[in-house]
Amino acid sequence: MSDTTPTGAATADEIHESAPAETDQVPTDTAKAAARSDEPVPASAALFARASAVTPGGVNSPVRAFRSVGGTPRFMRSGRGPHITDADGNTYVDLVGSWGPMILGHANPAVLEAVSAAAARGLSFGTPGEGEVALAEAIVDRVPGVDRVRLVSSGTEATMSAIRLARGFTGRPKIVKFAGCYHGHVDALLASAGSGVATFALPDSAGVTASTTAEVIVLPYNDLDAVRAAFAEHPGQIAAIITESAAANMGVVPPRPGFNAGLARIAHDDGALFIMDEVMTGFRVSRAGWYGHERSVETSVSAVGTADQPWVPDLFTFGKVIGGGLPVGAFGGRADVMAMLAPNGPVYQAGTLSGNPIATAAGLANLTGCTADVYAHLDRTAGTVGDLVDRALDEAGVPHRLQRAGNLFSVFFTDAEVPDYDAARTQSTAAFAAFFHGMLEAGVYLPPSAFEAWFVSAAHDDAALQTIADALPGAARKAAQALG
Repeated sequence: MSDTTPTGAATADEIHESAPAETDQVPTDTAKAAARSDEPVPASAALFARASAVTPGGVNSPVRAFRSVGGTPRFMRSGRGPHITDADGNTYVDLVGSWGPMILGHANPAVLEAVSAAAARGLSFGTPGEGEVALAEAIVDRVPGVDRVRLVSSGTEATMSAIRLARGFTGRPKIVKFAGCYHGHVDALLASAGSGVATFALPDSAGVTASTTAEVIVLPYNDLDAVRAAFAEHPGQIAAIITESAAANMGVVPPRPGFNAGLARIAHDDGALFIMDEVMTGFRVSRAGWYGHERSVETSVSAVGTADQPWVPDLFTFGKVIGGGLPVGAFGGRADVMAMLAPNGPVYQAGTLSGNPIATAAGLANLTGCTADVYAHLDRTAGTVGDLVDRALDEAGVPHRLQRAGNLFSVFFTDAEVPDYDAARTQSTAAFAAFFHGMLEAGVYLPPSAFEAWFVSAAHDDAALQTIADALPGAARKAAQALG
């Protein structure tokens, strides 16, 4: 398969039936290359030691440190298609994809060409440029409800700015968020719920003061009654509800049918705004992100007369896919709300590298490559991988729940329903750690945390799926052993 044109992914049954018997397995080249990963990885270990001497924890984002799973973090040197290669030369099928941006696969030729051409024209100007206009136009064209958009440099910056804008537009102080939903490391949003159904948030990080989070109300995810109760207790005081469009930072926990629509209506009935955080899902689960995916489902339901009335978020936040692997974020929405931003309005927001020409070129090339065929391939591939995981864990007798939100998915090592963060935290992280290392040793790189989404790309072909299928039985047995 080429790096740009997906083929039809094999089903789990086809992969399972084509796998050789366990005693007769002939390792693929990828598996051979990764077979050394259960031995010392000296190059990664040396890099980690060097990094730990100059960088807190040896990493620039905590999950990369492998603290949740143990072992030496793999330092990657290259990636191509569905594969990444570490400093020791081990190659892995990648199910992280830079946490979402690599939707077309690593080193996609069209993205590389766009970046190279942009870089040849200059790296940064500190002025407006055509690239940022084109990327903004592409976002507005894809997402109903986004009339205007402002580019920033990260998802964190996007959510921080959206919260400020919501408060400035409404003149209200309070924000509702949900336990387990992550919106970047914004001080006011680094909060988790205390006891009770509706509570003012307590800081979830040292350095975040109680006064910073005092205007944030943290509620259980997927609980509309809790939201109604919070608005009843604080009428006319809540500026906005913010939620991940489909929760993917506590593992994948999809919204219950009608949850997002209900949030929009509760907010609007009180004069508050509804902010949909699509940093993870935006342009990944459909051309119009989760909102487009969910509205298409509701439209099909409407054909039989059971859908609710249409609803639209007031603001959206984006990241990941719109940067193509480079640092880009964005927030956008209703024209009248966005008009409050400087220089037109009184809500200040600025950024030296916002709309950077190289980043916007990468993002536009990434979006352009996300065709209907690509989305169909992502859905098939995610379905196949999920089915393979489900089958392997079933056969090993490991209690688990596979949960999906479009082509995002993850597995929880529990047999209980997982509708929210409290339920997600009941899973066995020890079983996940054993499963993770089983997959790593067999040439598959998973998110190094039980509370993260898994990502596939347009470049994941049948050979990559076969590597995953070959790795799963052994990893599932290790998870079973961890459970005793």
